[in-house]
Amino acid sequence: MNYVKTNDGKKLTVSLVGEVDSMNTPEIENRLLKEIDGVTELVFDLENLDYISSAGLRVLLQMQKMMKPIGSMVIVNAKEDVMDIFKVTGFVRLFTFQ
Repeated sequence: MNYVKTNDGKKLTVSLVGEVDSMNTPEIENRLLKEIDGVTELVFDLENLDYISSAGLRVLLQMQKMMKPIGSMVIVNAKEDVMDIFKVTGFVRLFTFQ
């Protein structure tokens, strides 16, 4: 898994690459918690994400809960296989996709 971020002031874009699973979610979560301060718009770009586990979904849900009172969070460019995971788990109803 690779994690690339772009911070444009109040907007943070996080591009996840490869697979997000229980082995790398602690690292992702720690990095996000450090970088989220002052952000009002959080974008997860999943264009190069091949797989996300339930642990990865939990991190996204945590970020969604943190952003809700202060701004917004969107998920963009999710591949069909990754979108299937969101659909099967019911998480597709919890997030905003563009």
